[in-house]
Amino acid sequence: MRYLDELSTDEALEQERQIAAYLIAHPDFLAHHPEVLTAIDVPHGIQGAVSLIEYQVRVLRRQLAIERNRLTHLIARAREYEALSARLHRLILQLMVVDDPEHLCRLLRETLLREFRAEALAFKLFALADIERVPHDPLVNAFADFIDRRNALCGPLSPERAARLFGAESIGLIHSAAILPLNADRQSGIIAIGSADATRFSPDMGTDFLNRLSELISQKLHVIHFTGCSQSSSA
Repeated sequence: MRYLDELSTDEALEQERQIAAYLIAHPDFLAHHPEVLTAIDVPHGIQGAVSLIEYQVRVLRRQLAIERNRLTHLIARAREYEALSARLHRLILQLMVVDDPEHLCRLLRETLLREFRAEALAFKLFALADIERVPHDPLVNAFADFIDRRNALCGPLSPERAARLFGAESIGLIHSAAILPLNADRQSGIIAIGSADATRFSPDMGTDFLNRLSELISQKLHVIHFTGCSQSSSA
């Protein structure tokens, strides 16, 4: 079937006459197919005047467009959440068989950098005894506000904070981060995931997945003593 813009002038006129004849023969067509009204333009003979029906149709079109956009957004979020859940499940299966700190560090680095499309990853872990014994230690104080949090934190990073998290080489390169608190029997700290994209981790993004990840890694720290993973790494 060819469209009107693909027909000759005579063919187009003939097809228009056929359409008009069909509508005249079936005056209740639009009543049976109201969706057609949302897709066609009905011109009005008086300049600046709009019939009530035409106004209602315009309102319905706007509402339909809003609902379609909302549905598209919900579908995209659902697919993203499903993909995140699948990746979290794979990580859980991998963590179940990890039994030493080196393997755990390597697994987390490779997985988190890949899954979050990030450029840098930092582990900052402290023995609880050291935090209590040296409360004014500059390194501990720099992360005290993160360590005391119960939920993940996302947002842009200042150059100073980026340097503290990922090292001086990250200044000008890392602009946003997700920070996960870690808590175990003898240790407390954070995992920071850094991105060169300033909008990659924003304050208003959902943190449910990150919070689950934080709990999962913290639980693993109950059985594996993290000692050699405090340095940062970049992709």
